[in-house]
Amino acid sequence: MLKFAKNYMDSIEGIEIYPIISLLIFFSFFVALFYWVFTAKKEYIRQMRNIPFENQNDQNL
Repeated sequence: MLKFAKNYMDSIEGIEIYPIISLLIFFSFFVALFYWVFTAKKEYIRQMRNIPFENQNDQNL
């Protein structure tokens, strides 16, 4: 099965660019995510962290 897929992929022109593009998209997404995490305002993080507790208190009323 794998041999068939490898032979089929070898016959397609320009296919070697797709893994490179996928890696660049994957890498840039996580770099952007790390940047957002480290530059996010602490008050926003605190507010988001407390949302589940706020909703729980509203249900108990």
